[in-house]
Amino acid sequence: MVSLKYNRKRPTQQNIELLCQELRNPKYGAYYLYFSNIIAKADVKLLAENDEQELVKEVQEMYMDYLAVNPHLFSLGISNCTTSNSWNYSALQRTIQGLIALLLSLKKCPIIRYQANSLVCKDLASRLEDVISKESALFSFSQTSQPLLLLIDRRDDPVTPLLNQWTYQAMVHELLTINNNRVNLSNIPGISKELSEVVLSAEQDSFYADNMFMNYGEIGQNIKNLMDHFQSKAKSHKKIETISDMKSFVETYPQFKKLSGNVSKHVTVVGELSSMVNDHSLLDVSELEQEIASQNTDTSLHLQNVKKLINNNIKPNNVRTDKNKIRESDAAKLVMLYALRYQNQANNNISSLINMLERNGVSQYYIRCVKHVLEYGGWNIRQSNLFSDETAVKITKRFFKGLSGVDNVYTQHKPVLHDILEDLIKGRLKENLYKYTNMHSNNGRYQDVIVFIVGGATYEESMTVHTMNKKYPGTHIILGGTAIHNSHSFLEEVRHTIGK
Repeated sequence: MVSLKYNRKRPTQQNIELLCQELRNPKYGAYYLYFSNIIAKADVKLLAENDEQELVKEVQEMYMDYLAVNPHLFSLGISNCTTSNSWNYSALQRTIQGLIALLLSLKKCPIIRYQANSLVCKDLASRLEDVISKESALFSFSQTSQPLLLLIDRRDDPVTPLLNQWTYQAMVHELLTINNNRVNLSNIPGISKELSEVVLSAEQDSFYADNMFMNYGEIGQNIKNLMDHFQSKAKSHKKIETISDMKSFVETYPQFKKLSGNVSKHVTVVGELSSMVNDHSLLDVSELEQEIASQNTDTSLHLQNVKKLINNNIKPNNVRTDKNKIRESDAAKLVMLYALRYQNQANNNISSLINMLERNGVSQYYIRCVKHVLEYGGWNIRQSNLFSDETAVKITKRFFKGLSGVDNVYTQHKPVLHDILEDLIKGRLKENLYKYTNMHSNNGRYQDVIVFIVGGATYEESMTVHTMNKKYPGTHIILGGTAIHNSHSFLEEVRHTIGK
């Protein structure tokens, strides 16, 4: 019997060298090589030269060089991709490869637009167009309409990644962190081994698929409904009296076991979210975050509310007691939001708020983060209108009620991406702000849009795209990013970008 070896690799120089070593001293009788992206002709030749025994039976390009997170969301899993206004070389190459693989897998040859004031978006757009031109044979798709690839810079909206979240997927990522669809729960006291790490995948978990965009209150009710459904199933399984009952039990047991696992998983996850909300006064924190981000209230009122919440009321992040106090990270993020909003206003009191953080024992890491965020996405960096001009009277607060009786969690904020997509869909996205490459100009309506955020996307922006796809069924939007951030990973991205 001939032993076979199937390899699926990224066509990196290191992987090509390792495959050449393997072919020079083969351990198997046949090799089938599948690459997740375009492999250079020179590398194919190199593999052939090292395959002296002619054991390679097949070489294929399978364009899977990115992580599909949701049906409309993908990530390249790249952190710390830029420094100042320049790409880190390896991150740029990886981003180009990931986006080319995405386009080839979707069979799209797009028009490219990029954020005009972003050097990293301009550089990426130019290099992508070069690759598409060089590999024109691969991109000769039959397209009824030309899609759009829109490149935007995370620095244009530093507010969205700083906010606490209240929809299921986004909330889990902010408070517990989702890593390749896995959530580590091992820090929960008394957690069982099988629940120490859980998988949240819409492909495998119908409850998660149905509820990932639901808000915190709705999730509580839906968890209760799931438990009621499970308990009714459990009672029916107790009634095994005949051979027919046994047969029915055996046939339905896998589904029952899967349902049991889902109940345990989601009850545990939602239970931990609820504990963290209560332990860290996140409802109070989030309400003020939303007011600063979304309401054109009097400056002095925002300042007064921030001071009231942070003065003598801060604890270290890992402390679960002192439930009336807020975490130092939340206190610092409130000051960051205030600073981003009022940075360019005279007598803005940013320095006094930073001093208050220091007096209340906030670590130097978070103190520096306040200054870093202003360097990263301050008023002189952004081209979009980051803060709404609506007044508090005009804003409609959307309340949702959960099992705990909480009804004051706000979801007023809309990412900058929301307005960009509205303008794009309606054909009014300004060319001087979002330029075309290579003299392309077609400010019409697109049926297929791919938005890619250099510096990382967020689950709140994924929710925005999900909503837009429902609102405008004639347009299909996909969102991607170098990474998918929560506030913690975003602050690390900020620190690295400004070189601190």
